[in-house]
Amino acid sequence: MSQSPNTEERARPVLVVDLDGTLLRSDMLYECGWSALGHDGWATVRALGKLKKGRAAFKRALVELSDVDIGTLPYDEEIVARVRDWRAEGGRTILATASDQVLADKIAAHLDIFDEVHGSDGTRNLKGTEKAAFLQGRFPQGFTYIGDSAADLAVWERAEKAISVGATPKVVAALDRGNTPAEHVPREAPPRALLRAIRPQQWFKNLLVAVPLIADPGHGFGAILPIIGAFLALSFAASAGYLINDLLDLRDDRSHPRKRLRPFAAGTLSPEIGTMAIPVLLALSAVTSLLVTPALLGAVALYFVATVAYSVDLKQHTLVDICLLAFLFTLRIIAGGLAIGVPLSVWILAFSMFIFFALAAVKRLAELTDSETATRETSRRGYIAEDRRIVSQMAITSGYLAVLVLALYVDEPTTQAKFGAPWLLWGVCPLLIFWISRMVLKADRGLMHDDPMIFAVSNSTSRWVILLCGVLVVGAVFL
Repeated sequence: MSQSPNTEERARPVLVVDLDGTLLRSDMLYECGWSALGHDGWATVRALGKLKKGRAAFKRALVELSDVDIGTLPYDEEIVARVRDWRAEGGRTILATASDQVLADKIAAHLDIFDEVHGSDGTRNLKGTEKAAFLQGRFPQGFTYIGDSAADLAVWERAEKAISVGATPKVVAALDRGNTPAEHVPREAPPRALLRAIRPQQWFKNLLVAVPLIADPGHGFGAILPIIGAFLALSFAASAGYLINDLLDLRDDRSHPRKRLRPFAAGTLSPEIGTMAIPVLLALSAVTSLLVTPALLGAVALYFVATVAYSVDLKQHTLVDICLLAFLFTLRIIAGGLAIGVPLSVWILAFSMFIFFALAAVKRLAELTDSETATRETSRRGYIAEDRRIVSQMAITSGYLAVLVLALYVDEPTTQAKFGAPWLLWGVCPLLIFWISRMVLKADRGLMHDDPMIFAVSNSTSRWVILLCGVLVVGAVFL
């Protein structure tokens, strides 16, 4: 914290800037919380006990547990430029934030545009009326304040001029009703960013719940509604998992050539909104599951727990992550079977485990190729770039085994009895061999998005293969 200003400094116009949601397109409380959770979950839970001593003490505990990269934080370049210009014109610039003083000092040192830095000190939480009283006492000659939230209204009341950044309509209206001259700087609406964060485009993976219905086509149209319910329940749970994964991976995502554009990493969506959306999505998933069958709720709960375990820890363990990804895909098929009350055959389960192990290995292969070409580390993975060869072999081997299992399944007498034209299923086998081989080749060349499922539906050749396989399966069922 800077010393008291002298007489000459007091004559200079003062610009006070808030940090969370203003200078920074994020919130350091949630940044530190998720970073701490990713590093030491149990210690982070124990840190909640610090709330007995106040929010400032809790913030200090999170700072000590977290490892936030100050240099890659999503700063608002427009606000940074405004502060720099103010200082260049002879004004004084002040960073005043409810975030911990340790973080505020690091950020100020990184940006090098502030004359003074004031933050919460482990005892005092510099927010709202507390911040307003402090600033009025510190700068009795007056100041301009840039903020973003309802908590800043108390500060704006005592400022000479108010500047809001990305404030809600309610905050803007309250500020305009006051006596302080106000300027408003808009930002992208959070609902659009939240829609991108929950990744509805990834929901197509949950169409796997329909596999039991295709494998046992005798259930008819009465099974469609339960399948739709299972699809929605898994989709809501998956979106909650995506939010958790992105919040835990903020540091890594910001150094990734593509993932840095994700809403949380880019700062277009606050971690606070993402954190609040998680329980809402889980509630929707639970209700939807119960409307189908309690057994489905058990499968969806297992899916979510496994997803969180993957995001928090298991994704860092070599091979365990690939096996778990394969299990999560297979669990989608199991959920579909539970929704319509169909016991799944060993053939279907074996095929799904092999094919999804192959796709998970392709995903890692694509990441390793990207890591090598971009000369960056996969810091939350247990792999190194030199593992590409063995991961490629695992993908090819597992994929071909899946085709072998499918061929044996098609040759089963029970399968012959279920389908009207089972011989058409033989055509799926060579198509899968081609598709798997091509996916591995593309991933090894660095020509694939790091999610093979997205690549499968976005690449024209892959779409044609999937379409042909679909035509053959439909023909086998209805001819």
